Amino acid sequence: MPDSPTTSNAQAAGANLWTCPFCPLLCDDITLAPTGDQRLAAPHTACTRLEASLAHFGPQDANRHPAIDGQPTDLASALSQAAAILSSARRPLFGGLATDVAGARALYELCAQCGAILDHLHGDTLADSNRALQDRGSFFTTLSEVRSRADLVIVFACRPSQRYPRFYERAIGEGRDVNIVFVGCDIDEAAHARAEAILRDTDPFDTLALWSAHVEGGRPIPTPDLVALTERIKTAHYTAFVYEPSAFAGPHAALAIEALQRIVKAINRTARAGALALTGDDGAASVNQAITWLSGFPLRTRVAYGMPLDHDTHRYRTETLLRRGEIDALLWVSSFAPEPLPASLADDVPAIILGHPSTQTPARKGPTVFIPVATPGIDSGGHLFRVDTSVVAPLAAARSVVLPTVASIASQLAQARRPS
Repeated sequence: MPDSPTTSNAQAAGANLWTCPFCPLLCDDITLAPTGDQRLAAPHTACTRLEASLAHFGPQDANRHPAIDGQPTDLASALSQAAAILSSARRPLFGGLATDVAGARALYELCAQCGAILDHLHGDTLADSNRALQDRGSFFTTLSEVRSRADLVIVFACRPSQRYPRFYERAIGEGRDVNIVFVGCDIDEAAHARAEAILRDTDPFDTLALWSAHVEGGRPIPTPDLVALTERIKTAHYTAFVYEPSAFAGPHAALAIEALQRIVKAINRTARAGALALTGDDGAASVNQAITWLSGFPLRTRVAYGMPLDHDTHRYRTETLLRRGEIDALLWVSSFAPEPLPASLADDVPAIILGHPSTQTPARKGPTVFIPVATPGIDSGGHLFRVDTSVVAPLAAARSVVLPTVASIASQLAQARRPS
């Protein structure tokens, strides 16, 4: 089965292909072209997310300099001030973490030196998925498997094209004999296969509870649509369940993910099915995979040389740490887009921003260092995990703007903190 389901047509056309880093689908069939004002565009790719992301880049990026407390400075001075902040901190937080695999690896080394806590911009969604996996396990599928095998796709409580505009093109393609059933939501207008919707206005937790009782325990339920759908699954060749962890509102999203995975596992006793979680934005899947491989724990872990690793999903949540005033420095990483500092960050807490070159740094009371960094796939090469975590895609720079990578800055900070 091909790992990159849309590449072959573009290759046949002789295109110079580029992989988009701005969503976890990692579409690798894109041709970029410069515009008249020295920006980047993808004229042959209909993706609103890509278009919005490319709009953040322009010719002014090459002239963006590091800054200390809002005043331009040179890189050496910014690194020196950042190293001083980290050396003085006793409980720093490395947040945002919107970077690639190399950036995550270098940040982990720096984190271990500082005794820092690691959490991602999308830490809540990651934590929910991690808890469900830790507690019950999961039946995963891949984009290629959905595209080549699935004849029934169940989309649960979400409309994928709103966040991932090319999802159907990548995962299903055109001209295939596929049925899509939307459960607990309206039909996604971008779905080009035969589509229908059931239980549009029902609570997803109620739906999962009833469905689980029927599939796992064989109990009768007063929901004929779910009963009929279960019978269709039994006769399908392969069923793919698609969901967005971030779509489950409230503090109990992990329970909804766990319930959905239990249903998929129960189905696999007599039929074939897999689940595809649409998540991993802004390098979240890549950083989580890298940190788990390096430490044995996912994100929301405190790492320090000479001390036991400490993983706590609730206590090490960025918002909780900031609201309780439990950190004394923040290293904020946002290389894919100009993400602002968290609103709950106290104004006097020292901050180091390794950010997108168009980031606007706020005026703050506490020491604030800004270092513009390269965006993987735009200013530098790199590697990212795809949404199904089955492929690590290589990225190639799309322009020649010279900016330091997150990995290089993290490595220089680690070197600066080492005793001579």
